[in-house]
Parts: sequence; structure tokens; C-alpha cells
Amino acid sequence: MLDFKCQMIIDEFDERRPLLQKIRELVNSAIQEALTENDVEVTAVEGRIKKRDSLIGKLIRKGHKYHTLDDITDLVGFRVITLYSDDVDRVASYMERMFDVDWNESIDKRKMHEMSSFGYNSLHYICRIPKTLYTDEQQPELNTIRFEVQMRSTLQHVWAAMEHDLGYKSEIETPPEYMRMYGRLAGMLELADEEFSRIRISIAAYRRRMESLIQAGELSEVLLDGDTFNSYIAQKPFDKLMKRIAAINQGEIQELSFEPFYPLLKEAGMNTLQDVEDFIKQNEDDAYKFAMSQFADTDIDIIASTVGLQDLLIVHTLKNGGGKPGLTHIYDELNGKSIHNEKLAESLQAAIHEQMRIMILNYKFLIINY
Repeated sequence: MLDFKCQMIIDEFDERRPLLQKIRELVNSAIQEALTENDVEVTAVEGRIKKRDSLIGKLIRKGHKYHTLDDITDLVGFRVITLYSDDVDRVASYMERMFDVDWNESIDKRKMHEMSSFGYNSLHYICRIPKTLYTDEQQPELNTIRFEVQMRSTLQHVWAAMEHDLGYKSEIETPPEYMRMYGRLAGMLELADEEFSRIRISIAAYRRRMESLIQAGELSEVLLDGDTFNSYIAQKPFDKLMKRIAAINQGEIQELSFEPFYPLLKEAGMNTLQDVEDFIKQNEDDAYKFAMSQFADTDIDIIASTVGLQDLLIVHTLKNGGGKPGLTHIYDELNGKSIHNEKLAESLQAAIHEQMRIMILNYKFLIINY
């Protein structure tokens, strides 16, 4: 049973529910906007209003601590779950800029760990909506009611969820053998969290270094991988060939993804971006001639931006004896495996052989007449 004071708190809670819902909407929108603007990748942003039954339970357990509803700081709560642990502090900095943080009530549970403790904790801010963010003269309480923002990484969140499910609450309630198991697992998760952040930082540094080499034209120093291929594509290395091809019918170039071509370039033996650059130079004229045979007698005026690279691979394959199997493999990689691809490769090879036959006949005719 609740005493009179606690019952008054519950009654006030019921009256304030519309205000709490308004706070939930305003704060959720502000958090989402800040994360998007600052390009912070999160797995979830959760917001909730405390359930009435949950509040009653809290008052039964700790009612002596609260004199009014305003003493309860988590009536509206939010949880921001980041992919990486080092993004928690980034998110916290945005919360500090947007909201009025009650530093006396806020707590960084990450710094409370002792040698005997275990598990993951999060960063908890108790905040108010400042008038600079939103104000309503008819509802001044919107700027006085406090709310909680919890910030944690995905692995921290996993730990908290598992910990809650297993029912762990304190060392007193947990037998020593399970304490040891908890501690080992917590250490593993903490190490994994740190390593994921470290790997991300290393990858970002690698990408910056490769970008610098690409922009400097030092392509022989850049290994061909998924990241460097995307950076290379951003330099538009096939534009010259594509403009020549598009000019055949005064066509328009439609941008498509080059991603499916990466494994084909690797299979063709290209290990650095310089290999790709050499591949273009060695096959560019032949690829253009091949495109002429494709488009010259058509009215096709919309051409995919990947046609140039596709034609480069086709002529490279034929020049290196790949024949029908090689052409079929290209179409399988680009279009997905299908019996149609084999027929397409067969008809393409037949068409090329016919063109070569005509060229030879024309050459013989010129020799005879000469």
C-alpha cells in the first residue's frame, strides 16, 4: 500500500502524462537530429515514459527518498546505443550542448568499477529542455521537468540485457563460482569493445593514407582492395572512355555501381591500382572499337556508366584467350548465373568472329586491288 504522500505523487504523474509525452517527442526529435547532423552511427535511440506500475513499485521500495514528483528524474527516459564505445563520449558532448545537464544528479557509471566489480555500465545524464531549444508559455513545466539520457555501446547494452535476464543484482546474491564466470565474461566484452574501436581508428587511418596516395597519383603503392577500389572509382578513371562511347550516339550516361566489377579485376590478376591503370591504357582503344560495333547501328542513347569497364574486361578476356568460358564468367558475375549468359557469350563471340572475317576479306580485297 502507498502512503498519502506517494499516492499524491501517483496522482500528479497521471495528470502530467500529456506533458511527459510532449517531452518524449521533443527530446527524441532533438537527439535524432543531432546524431544525423554529426554522422554518429547508432544501433538504436529508445525513448519511454515510465509505466505507472513501475513508478508504484519504485515508490514502494524507495518512497522515503521522494517528496514530490519532481524528485524523480527518470519519468521520461532515453537510451542511445552506439556501435563503438568511443562514440559514447561524442554523443555525450552533443547532449551537453543541447540540454541543460543536472551535473549533481548525472553519473558516469563507467568510472565506478572496482577490481571486485564486473559488468558494463553506461553514462547517465539528467537533463532539462532549455528555453533556447523549445519554450511554450502555456506549458512552462516543459523546461523544468527532468529526464534521463543513458548512453552506452552495443556490447555494453548486450551485457546489461543479459545481466538483467540472468537476474544478477549484487555480489551477495550471486555465488562465488558465478561471480568468477561473470568477471571473465565482462573482461572479454570490455576487451572486445576496446578492440572494435581500435580497429575502426586503424581502418580510418589506412583509408586516409590510401586516399592521399591515390590523389598524388602514386598508384603502384596502393594495393587493390574494396576500399581503394571505391576511392579510385571516385577519381572517375573510366570517364574518358565513357565519353567516347556516349558520343557514338550522342548518348546520356546513367550512373551505376562499379562494385560488381571489383572481383573480376582481382581475378584478372590486378593487385595494385597501377595494374588497373595499365589495364585501361592497354585495352582502351580496343574497348572503344568493340563499343562501336555494339552501338553504331542502334539508336541507344542512354548508356550505363559501367559499360566502358565491362567492354574493357571483354576485350581483355578475348585477347588473353578466355573465349566463351571467360565471357560467360563475366556475365555470370555481373548478372547472376543463368543459362542466358552462356548464350549471350556464344552470340557475342560469334559476332566478333564474323567481324574479324569481314575485316580479313576487306583486307584481302585491298591487297588484290593494290
